[in-house]
Amino acid sequence: MATIAFYLSSKRTYGNLIMPLALLGFATVATFISLIMTKRLSALVALIAIPILFGLLAGAGSNLGPMMIKGIIAVAPIALLLAFAVLYFGLMMDAGLFDPLVRRIIHSVGNDPMRISIGTAALSALVSIDGDGTTTALIVITALLPVYRSLGMNPLILATLLSLTNSLLNFVPWGGPSARVAAALKVDLVSQVFLPLLPALLITLAATFGLAWLFGRRERKRLGWTHDTMRQGAMVEIASPPERRPHMFVANLLLTLGLMVGLSLGIAPLPILMMGGFAIAATINYPRLNDQRKRIEAHASNVVMIVALIFAAGSFTGIFEGTGMLDAMARALLAGIPDEMGPYLAPVMAIVSMPLTFVMSNDAYYFGIVPVVAQAAAVHGIPPEVIARASLMGQAVHQLSPLLAPVYLACGLLGVEVGEVQRFALKYAILICLILLIAAVLTGAIPIVA
Repeated sequence: MATIAFYLSSKRTYGNLIMPLALLGFATVATFISLIMTKRLSALVALIAIPILFGLLAGAGSNLGPMMIKGIIAVAPIALLLAFAVLYFGLMMDAGLFDPLVRRIIHSVGNDPMRISIGTAALSALVSIDGDGTTTALIVITALLPVYRSLGMNPLILATLLSLTNSLLNFVPWGGPSARVAAALKVDLVSQVFLPLLPALLITLAATFGLAWLFGRRERKRLGWTHDTMRQGAMVEIASPPERRPHMFVANLLLTLGLMVGLSLGIAPLPILMMGGFAIAATINYPRLNDQRKRIEAHASNVVMIVALIFAAGSFTGIFEGTGMLDAMARALLAGIPDEMGPYLAPVMAIVSMPLTFVMSNDAYYFGIVPVVAQAAAVHGIPPEVIARASLMGQAVHQLSPLLAPVYLACGLLGVEVGEVQRFALKYAILICLILLIAAVLTGAIPIVA
């Protein structure tokens, strides 16, 4: 933080030293994104190969190995959590825990793509209240993907609506971004950050439902759906394969609810809770070892791909941070703001938050960058709580970051590439960020000028 502050006070002399490293960092991100979006490389290969190449260009040399190991160690608990989360919720799906929910959804929306699309946004918003993107992705996708597949709907719509609604509901006081920025700037989480943003959040959430309506209209047209088709009652049937355990529904529901409460209260490390939950679920649903092995094998490919992607993302982050490219990029972006723009730092911060949160972790962004901007804004009479609100505006774009674990979880469950989701959803994420910013300005949460 001190180095960034020094850099901002002496742009001309220090900029000559840091700019090449920043340009190398931007080139790394641009190369990575372009290669996965054009499907020239898979996300797994790109996450490993691209940072190694640019790390060598940055002069890291023999230090690359320790950097990668450090990054991998940092994400190991997340990889462990997701591995057993996929196994647990996959086993719950096999046992039929979500069948009543799917039947209820189908009964409510029928085979109407518009109702299903709006229902996706509603269910995502409801489940996202717990503030955890991983849990939301697991529950929503396992519940709705069979419906999408049965009707031939585009699963990228499910991924997009899930991401957008989850990014907005993450603003709740117990969500990660709000809690981080409040702690970083030492402002009151509820009265100074969340409540002033609440009207803008509700407006943007309504816009997300409008987007769901638009998706539904497009799918109606693409699939040739008509109201006559709806009246004929061509409903989707829920299959009942041998691995279903309908007699265990109550036990599985209580176990899952207990697990969610434990995860929310943090009564034990999250990976340990998920491991224990899986062990109990496997034992009570499939006591025969052969049945347990079959269920694990059924979800093994998803687990391997997701864990491999998380470890690869950890190595990417380790190189990015270890070489100093990440820090240099942040400083270059901040230094690019002219001094005369000082009174407008709140909306500027809101705009800059989109690219910054896309290439940075929430911890690096909220604890490394936001306090520096808040100090600079204070000189122009902008209070820290305003910068706190402005810094949250880019969360919809952050949800699609290649460094974010739930992205790989959702893509693995949906059976699509990360680049496909980014190519489809990024434009809508930017749109939602801009709507949120405009709503925040109109409701007074973010002033245009100091």
